[in-house]
Amino acid sequence: MLFPFLLKSGEQQLYTITGFAQGTGYSLRYYADTERVSKAQVDSLLQQIDASMSLYKPGSLINQFNAAERYLRVDDGFRTVLQKSFEIYQKTAGRFDVTVAPLVQLWGFGPVPVQRFPDSSEVRETLKQVGMSKLRLKGNVLYKRNPKICIDLNGIAQGYSVDLVAGFLKARGIQSYMVEIGGEVVVHGLKPDQSGYRIGIEGPTPETADLTASDGRPVFRHIVELKQGAITTSGNFNKYLKYKNGKISHLIDPKTGYPLNNRMISVTVYAADAITADGYDNALMAMDVEEAIAFAKKANLEAYFIYHKPDGRVADTLTTGFKTLLVN
Repeated sequence: MLFPFLLKSGEQQLYTITGFAQGTGYSLRYYADTERVSKAQVDSLLQQIDASMSLYKPGSLINQFNAAERYLRVDDGFRTVLQKSFEIYQKTAGRFDVTVAPLVQLWGFGPVPVQRFPDSSEVRETLKQVGMSKLRLKGNVLYKRNPKICIDLNGIAQGYSVDLVAGFLKARGIQSYMVEIGGEVVVHGLKPDQSGYRIGIEGPTPETADLTASDGRPVFRHIVELKQGAITTSGNFNKYLKYKNGKISHLIDPKTGYPLNNRMISVTVYAADAITADGYDNALMAMDVEEAIAFAKKANLEAYFIYHKPDGRVADTLTTGFKTLLVN
């Protein structure tokens, strides 16, 4: 998870808006000579996205599509998220797949509580409903090959939400801002003192793999300073269920049908926009460390990886470009 660090304000006044949306908290910080954005405006934008893409909102477009027999006409935002999802699906050879929804539900991470975990036959049967090749987007109409196909946009919609709010601020003439929703961040412009916005990258401690220090505060492995762009994190250390004698990740491998069980602990991605970073951080989590590093370089993504060594110790590595963002 990512956390913003504030610096002292300069000549212009700092305005802050905080709230709760999409099952998490959000925070906006911007500099201007007068208040240009209200909390009501931000809440309205986020409510529109929920009405379109939230699995937890009855009657949302995504729930209508999942219940539909063949197709549904979606709104422009939904279409944008789907177009990016198809792009990432193709470039990652299916490691990012929005049709994973039935598997997410099967393993107990969906909107409906489950009483038990699935057996292998249930996983195999559910896998028949997975694969974005079973979807077709034509204009604003999304088609499915059979009625059982369902989609889950949680792995990318929050990135889109951050971009949308950031665009709203920019349209209001704001030149310096940071938008954060659930740890996904977009930054634009410099502060009045010509510095960027500082963001902490949370992760487990190398020695104990704990997420908190002895005083209960989150552990920040590094701090980055951004002047432009987006940074998002996907991880398996803070969202899981107990399974047998261990834990299972909320991130489901769309190829095997089982929760991810590799060496990766978290992936933080820096990109031009949050929808790109948010989609790719999930796909990179599904790769081995060496493969993820090579993919990030080939895809012109900057990334920071926290992972387990073969002996179980916690380690990290990063791309050359990501290193230039670090201030600590």
